[in-house]
Amino acid sequence: MRKYFVSMALLTALQLHAQMNWNLTYQQYIDQYKDIAIEQMLRYRIPASITLAQGLFESGAGKSDLARKANNHFGIKCSGGWEGRRTYHDDDERGECFRVYDSVFDSYEDHSLFLLGKQRYQSLFKLKTTDYKGWARGLTAAGYATNPQYAQKLIDLIELYKLDQYDKAKGFDKFMAEHTKDQKDGTSLHVIKIFNKNYYLIARRGDTFKSIADEIGISYRKLAKYNERDKQDALEEGEVIWLKKKQTKAPKDYKNRRHTVRQGESMYSIAQQYGIRLKNLYKMNKLTPDHQIKVGEQLRLR
Repeated sequence: MRKYFVSMALLTALQLHAQMNWNLTYQQYIDQYKDIAIEQMLRYRIPASITLAQGLFESGAGKSDLARKANNHFGIKCSGGWEGRRTYHDDDERGECFRVYDSVFDSYEDHSLFLLGKQRYQSLFKLKTTDYKGWARGLTAAGYATNPQYAQKLIDLIELYKLDQYDKAKGFDKFMAEHTKDQKDGTSLHVIKIFNKNYYLIARRGDTFKSIADEIGISYRKLAKYNERDKQDALEEGEVIWLKKKQTKAPKDYKNRRHTVRQGESMYSIAQQYGIRLKNLYKMNKLTPDHQIKVGEQLRLR
C-alpha cells in the first residue's frame, strides 16, 4: 500500500511538472497584458506577478469560455451586489453566476477592486508588493479558490515565467520610446501598452478593426469610434490603435512642450500619436478643421 501511495505521489508530481513546462501561449498572454498588470499594481498595490498568474490560471491564458465569451479573466462570480451583465457556468456547483465585462481591461480593473473591497483580503495589502508567495498563500487562505493547490500553482507560474520581475517596476513601457517595437509577424498577440491613461496597440499588416476587436474582446464598432474612424476603414502597418476613448489633452509632462510638425503628418496622425481627440487638438491650438498644417508648425498638446 505504501508503495502504491509513493507511486501515485510521484505520478502527481510528474503531472504537475509537465503542466508547468514553458508554454508559448502563456508567454504571449504575459506579453500582451503585463503593462496592465503593472498599472493595477501601481494604483492598488497588488503585485503584478499575482495579477498575471491569476489571469493565466483562471482564464487558461485567455482561452477559457468564460474569458472568450464574458471577458472574465479572474473567475469572479456575481456576488457582492454585482449589477452588470451575467453568464452562467458550472464551477463548484452547477449553473453558477459569473460577471460579464465589456472588455478585458474592465476585468483587470474589477479584479483589483474586488480584492480591495473585500474585508477578508485586507491583510494582504499590508504585505510588500514583492512578496508574491505571501500573496498567493493569503489568497488561498482567504478563500479565493477552493483548489488546495491554488497558491502553489500561482507560485509555480510566477517562478517559471519570472513574473516577479514586474513587481519591481516603477512604471510601464512608455509610448514615445516603445511605440515602434511591436512589429511582429502577426502570429502572436498584439502587445497592449499604456499611455495618456489609455491602452493602445500597434497595427500590423493585414489588421482590421474587426480582427483586432476579436482578439481583445471588444466591439469593433466601438474600436473604430474610439479612433475616430469608420469601422470599415483599412488600417496601415504601424498605426496606433487606441482601445478606449481618447483623452482631451496629452499628459501633464507635456504642459510646456510643443509638437513640431514633420513631413507627412496630419492633425489626425498627431492626435493619434498622443492619444488626444482630434477636435480637442484643433480647439487647444485655436485652429479650424480646414486648417492645413505645415512642416515646422508648433502645436500645443494640452
